[in-house]
Amino acid sequence: MVNVKFEQDYRLTALKQPDINSLTQVQPHGVLLVLNEADLTVVQVSQNTREAFGLPVDEVLGKTLDELLDDYQVDQFRAGLYGETLDVMNPTKIWVRRRGDDYGVYDAVFHRNGAGFLILELEPALNNDNIPFLSFYHLARTSIGQLEAGSASLADFCRIIVHEVRQVTGFDRVMLYKFDDDGHGEVLAEEKLEEMESYLGLHFPESDVPAPARKMFLSNWIRVIPNASAEPVDLVPAVNPVTQQPTDLVMSILRQPYHCHIEYLHHMNVEASLTISLMKDQKLWGLIACHHKTPKYVPYELRKACEFLGRVIFSEISTLEEEADQSYQLHLAAVQTALIDQMAQEDYFIDGLVRRDPNLLDLVGAKGAAICFGGQWTTLGRTPPEEELNYLVQWLGKAVHDEIYVTNALPLEYSEAQRFKDVASGLIAIPISKRSYVLWFRPEVIQTVNWGGNPNEAYTLMGEAENQWLCPRKSFELWKETVSLRSLPWQGVEVKAALELRKAIVNIVLRQAEELALLATDLERSNAELKKFAYVASHDLQEPLNQVANFVQLLEMRYDTKLDEDGKEFIGFAVEGVSLMQTLIDDVLTYSKVDLQGIEWQLTNVQDSLDQALGNLRGRIAETGAVITVDPLPTIVADGTQLMQLFQNLIGNAIKFRKPEGTPHIHIGVQRQEEQWLFSVADDGIGFEPQFAERIFVIFQRLHTRDEYAGSGMGLAICKKIIECHRGRIWVEAAPDQGATFYFAIPVEGRDRSHGNGRKAKNYLFSRG
Repeated sequence: MVNVKFEQDYRLTALKQPDINSLTQVQPHGVLLVLNEADLTVVQVSQNTREAFGLPVDEVLGKTLDELLDDYQVDQFRAGLYGETLDVMNPTKIWVRRRGDDYGVYDAVFHRNGAGFLILELEPALNNDNIPFLSFYHLARTSIGQLEAGSASLADFCRIIVHEVRQVTGFDRVMLYKFDDDGHGEVLAEEKLEEMESYLGLHFPESDVPAPARKMFLSNWIRVIPNASAEPVDLVPAVNPVTQQPTDLVMSILRQPYHCHIEYLHHMNVEASLTISLMKDQKLWGLIACHHKTPKYVPYELRKACEFLGRVIFSEISTLEEEADQSYQLHLAAVQTALIDQMAQEDYFIDGLVRRDPNLLDLVGAKGAAICFGGQWTTLGRTPPEEELNYLVQWLGKAVHDEIYVTNALPLEYSEAQRFKDVASGLIAIPISKRSYVLWFRPEVIQTVNWGGNPNEAYTLMGEAENQWLCPRKSFELWKETVSLRSLPWQGVEVKAALELRKAIVNIVLRQAEELALLATDLERSNAELKKFAYVASHDLQEPLNQVANFVQLLEMRYDTKLDEDGKEFIGFAVEGVSLMQTLIDDVLTYSKVDLQGIEWQLTNVQDSLDQALGNLRGRIAETGAVITVDPLPTIVADGTQLMQLFQNLIGNAIKFRKPEGTPHIHIGVQRQEEQWLFSVADDGIGFEPQFAERIFVIFQRLHTRDEYAGSGMGLAICKKIIECHRGRIWVEAAPDQGATFYFAIPVEGRDRSHGNGRKAKNYLFSRG
């Protein structure tokens, strides 16, 4: 683990990741020419031209290749340069006459850089007798044959690769090195001289192959340093005279390594190296690193053979990994399909994730999972306490802005997680909305990592001010580190499965929300139609009912003396029935009008509404001798008519349900609370069981028969609707023979944000019903 302060220091970062275009030197075993492609004029050239051309630098600069080489060879170049890719002409053997009959034979390699200049690199052509005819083919075929015959494990693949590369190249040590998700590398396979230090199984910090080096490995699959002690030679001029910038040498074979890299090799007692990139999905998967204790030159053909071998055999590794991933991915896909089906079948989609088999834990191989939805937690397996989950979600809301958050070191990123590291050092979090999440947890797994030298001292800062440089560690001996606060890492297929599930959940939630909205709309429409029907029906029934009442009374008046006792009794039944029907119709009409006509918000003196109600009840008050006391009443924002009706119903009930032998005592109270007025109507009547406190507000619900107490059973339902229309609430406390106290609260400003339109919304998405 590199030191955090070290990472944060801008200067050190710049030293670790120098600009790749800042290099203006090349390795001395070859000659590099920067050419203007249009006329093949030499724009820049390495200082060592005398060895190649027998000419000093100033006599090479400005010349064309036609002036430096014979016409036949240049014509061959020109034909090849018309092609889009220069690989087909690389390498090309050229002969350079230095003086008289002194010729030099070179492997010429062409490539173009980002600025459009043609780069020509000349390396001395060596005897390739060590590469037999069809060596590439036989090399690859032999290696692949071993792979097919073997156990086909990743370790076997890697071991075969390093064996074959060492056989072909003759390097003292060949290692296969894989990068992990953090950029650190691990040596998976190694073959070497017995006396050399072994690095097999050791980890190397990310800084050993810094970002600029990785970028170069992505662009140029093979890198060779024949002699790490050789003095580099300068490009002349150092800056491209056309662009006035250093020439981009990313694709250069001869490019001089960074000083730090040379020191690194020296500290490993290595004089020559060959590095082959292993690519997967356009990313650097790892490297094959070849080391030699003495200078060693590797011909171009042999280097390409190694690159070919790396590509062909590594494709087998990729296939092996993909097959392993595919098998696991198929398993996860089956789990995912089952979870989606289960969610679709459940009214509450979370039940489909946690109550059946498979469940959320199976999707990503987690030990615990938690779902935050609608402000409620549903947990499965081992999870942090709910209070910690609330804090974690708050942190995620501020820190995470992507579709998924993945870490196997949560305590290092969210320090509060150290309290529950034993259950949640690893976390996958997918947001469903701003406040709703699905979380998966993995516990802390303490591991021992073997490093090649102390990774906290990977580099030492040397020099001062502008002359500072990084010196790599000198020891690569085994250094053990105990890693804590981390879980096992999440695999890519697991992360992908979590993302897929997120899409499914969002789709299901949206679909259920749409269904809910349609249902609410239908209910609203049906409700409105029912209210209208009730209003029209009760209104239109009044007239014929009044006619029936009038005719019955007329019949009673005219023919009373002519009717026998049965006839008089029948007329009495008719009068009573008509009276009950009129009461019922009046109550239905009143009920339907409560919210059909809306609330007329105005400043209302509550005492006036109460006085009007008492006036309407004066007959019953006088009849029963009821004693009514009243607290001083305020002026509030309300509908005065409905408030009168409310008092009339509550006081009327208090009188109706009085104790048979006593005089009813009724008290109307009021309290000013923070945001509401709290009224009460208390009596000393017969009361009722507390278990009926909710039921009595339901329309047509009665606690007594009509014979015992007259009425339609709608009075308290009307009271409840009146209060709901005022954005308030009503409830009752009662006990048998101890009377009842009705409470109702009305917001001070005539509205209550928490009650919306007065009816509490019921959303089955947010309930477990």
